[in-house]
Amino acid sequence: MKSLNFASAPADSNSRSYLCTLFVAVSLISGAYFISGSFVGQEYKQRLTRWQVIQTMQSAESKNCEGHCRPSGSEALPQGIVRKTSDLTMRPLWSDSTGDNKPKPSMSLLALAVGIKQKEVVDQIVKKFPISEFVVMLFHYDGILDQWNDLPWSDHAIHVSAVNQTKWWFAKRFLHPDIVAEYDYIFLWDEDLGVESFNPRRYLSIVKDEGLEISQPALDPTKSAVYHPITARQSKSRVHRRMYKFKGSGRCYQNSTFPPCVGWVELMAPVFSREAWQCVWYMIQNDLIHAWGLDFQLGYCAKGDRTKNVGVVDSEYIVHLGLLTLGVFNGTEKQSESHTVDNRVEVRRQSSLEMQIFEERWKVAEKADKCWVDPFLQQLSNQTHN
Repeated sequence: MKSLNFASAPADSNSRSYLCTLFVAVSLISGAYFISGSFVGQEYKQRLTRWQVIQTMQSAESKNCEGHCRPSGSEALPQGIVRKTSDLTMRPLWSDSTGDNKPKPSMSLLALAVGIKQKEVVDQIVKKFPISEFVVMLFHYDGILDQWNDLPWSDHAIHVSAVNQTKWWFAKRFLHPDIVAEYDYIFLWDEDLGVESFNPRRYLSIVKDEGLEISQPALDPTKSAVYHPITARQSKSRVHRRMYKFKGSGRCYQNSTFPPCVGWVELMAPVFSREAWQCVWYMIQNDLIHAWGLDFQLGYCAKGDRTKNVGVVDSEYIVHLGLLTLGVFNGTEKQSESHTVDNRVEVRRQSSLEMQIFEERWKVAEKADKCWVDPFLQQLSNQTHN
């Protein structure tokens, strides 16, 4: 191995440059270097130490953040800027933005599927809900919007239009839990309801007091066109949660734990707590727009015992008017009353078909999910063994 003899190296400038370059290279490899003849190896070591500390801190921070749950798509953003939820509050084009820091009042949401033929009935419903406590959202299934503009509350409502779609179609697309997360209760109602004997404030007071996660106002059996026995008003009751006798259709016993004897409300006027809706939204099938069969499974979203957390409020009741709505006419066509096309038979047939599909999907899902345990079957099993 040849040694480097610096003393015998040429003395010209090129040679000196060569030697300096070579010496710096050797010095860096050995962990020290010279600049203008000054030894600064210690500073280099200090820098290395600082880099190692920073890398160690970054590595530790990375490990600490591994367990943080970030919404999909937000990973590239600092966590503090991420807003996971929204609402339906309309914002002015100009205002003092500092108002956003004020405490927000408790609000609920009234969502109605509507057609212009039921304008008068819808007007009566909406007027019952104080604008200071409820956001109103109208799902227009006939495509007609302008004719609602003369109503005093229309400018404060959210209007969504899609021709010949059901409220469940609208709800699946526009009432995602992250959109309605700020509302305490979701009223997802049909339009053909009489509300003369209904007060939403008193209703919610009862619901909260009774701990009902899923509920509906009782139906006046003397005036309602169609109703299910369990939802018929019991005149001497405040709230009821079960039914014991069905006229002409068997009987529900004292220990009955399955819908429609208990834990059941109709799809025409359900009211969901925020937590219940977070579950129900996922149960709504994207392609099954009539939602038949959903009522039998709503109890799974009642945050526990459906025999206690699902009920019908008797003291605040409504009337099912049974008016002609979906399937009667296409809102995009100008038709006279005498030429109205009634497709309700086809609508009912499609609803029944969708119920069969939903029931089959539920059975398949039960078998496929090895981690899911039916809490109500487990409860029944425990009762049997006890």
